Amino acid sequence: MNIDRLAAILKQAAQQEILPRFRRLDDGMIQTKTGAFDLVTEADTNAERVITAAILDHSPNTQVIGEEAVAANPALLSASLEDRITIYVDPVDGTANFAGGLPLFAVMAAVVQNGETVAGVIYDPMGDDFLMAEKGCGTWQVFPDGRRIRMKFADPVPVSEMGGLASTGYLPLEQRRVLMGNLAKVKMFGNYRCAGHEYRFAAGGNVHFLGYGKLMPWDHVAGALMMRECGAHVAKFDGSEYRPGDIEGGLLVAPDKDSWDELKREIFTI
Repeated sequence: MNIDRLAAILKQAAQQEILPRFRRLDDGMIQTKTGAFDLVTEADTNAERVITAAILDHSPNTQVIGEEAVAANPALLSASLEDRITIYVDPVDGTANFAGGLPLFAVMAAVVQNGETVAGVIYDPMGDDFLMAEKGCGTWQVFPDGRRIRMKFADPVPVSEMGGLASTGYLPLEQRRVLMGNLAKVKMFGNYRCAGHEYRFAAGGNVHFLGYGKLMPWDHVAGALMMRECGAHVAKFDGSEYRPGDIEGGLLVAPDKDSWDELKREIFTI
């Protein structure tokens, strides 16, 4: 599927199903999945339905794997990615922010062809712009008026001067304690509860690292491609290549391989 067509589908779903519900949700429209910060709303389910239908209307042979579809049928996570085109969809990334009225959420999709990520889109409904990447073509911020800005990851700095974004909530308690202690060595770190906006922020050169302990494809397949395409070094915690089908092993993004190695040695020792 053409990346511009995919971007238009995400935007249409946001305008139709997500934005009209923002700050208009009552208790019956929000449900808890695995915990207090893992929520699903009517916006998630309706937007995913609209996105999936639109993708299949244009590309009937595409395999669409959405976050909420997997919640209903976990076996979809094991679906083969070979000899086909698969599109991962996160209808509302940052649902807890969305449900709480915080304007920090995104709509994401990643295109995987024969097991390899070839394109990704992250749409910001509030800013009405896209982060887009195709393999070998760079990462771009695309505005409603057609302006395009090529993104570049931050340049290397010493660990003591680094600022970054790290998600620690899904790690086992002892690993979380170690990581939280190690993070005192960097200049600053935070977490947006929205991988989409964290990838957008990083693509603009605003942080020196990203670290994630939980890998779900709709959260990271698009973003990982974007980070590579804007010059970052991306690998799982064990140093191996991150692939679309990976759901374990953590993910670390840094300005270059030397910075990645230093972060792994000093901070992400888990």
